[in-house]
Amino acid sequence: MKADTSKEPKMVVYRRNPGDPLTERQKANIAELLANPNRVIDTSDIPELSEEAWKTAVRGKFYRPVKKAVSLRLDADVIAWLKRDGEGYQTRANRMLRELMLKDMKSA
Repeated sequence: MKADTSKEPKMVVYRRNPGDPLTERQKANIAELLANPNRVIDTSDIPELSEEAWKTAVRGKFYRPVKKAVSLRLDADVIAWLKRDGEGYQTRANRMLRELMLKDMKSA
């Protein structure tokens, strides 16, 4: 077997499914973070980003939720409405459902 001599860092991926129980180490880490209010964290060496910097920001560049293929029966007029703006109608439908889900979770 040949040793890997490349200088490229290896990508490590951790996946957690919703509902998976946290390990004791993860629970301890969360408790430690919650015990320290933000004012304790020294951010003096981190410059604040200007409004200009956020204009070119890209959502989801480094984090992508796990997607699952599903078969969903929708009314024809709903599908037509989603498709009226062209490609990406599934992404738009997902975004709308996510917004509704988050709103529901806040009110619960």
